[in-house]
Order: sequence, then structure tokens, then C-alpha cells
Amino acid sequence: MHTTAVIKFFGSKSAAARALKISQAAVTRWGELVPEKRAVRIERITGGALKYDPAIYDQHKDKHRKGSD
Repeated sequence: MHTTAVIKFFGSKSAAARALKISQAAVTRWGELVPEKRAVRIERITGGALKYDPAIYDQHKDKHRKGSD
């Protein structure tokens, strides 16, 4: 789940943080992808409007693994 999609859905980093009951600073630290644990929770909170896709995380890990060779 891409961080930009979450921020767009909720309208802002602070709104996303409030919905997840975490700090805005935590949202700011996410990077390109929302941490997987949070992504699962976001899917549940949004009633499936935002989907957790494990394949995105696998691709991201593979991409970074190949880049470190």
C-alpha cells in the first residue's frame, strides 16, 4: 500500500494519523510504502477501499535486494 494513496484517501498526514491513532511523525517516516502491519489495519479501517497487497511488498523487497548486489 503506497503512502501517497493513504494520504490522498484521508486528505492529509494528520488525518491518516488520527484515523490510525498514531502520531503524524510516524506517518511521515513511512517512506514509499506503508508498513505492512499498518496496511492491513488501514484496509480494515477503510472497509476495503484501500487494499493491502502482499505482492507490492515482495516486489519492493526484491527490488531493493537486487540493488544491493
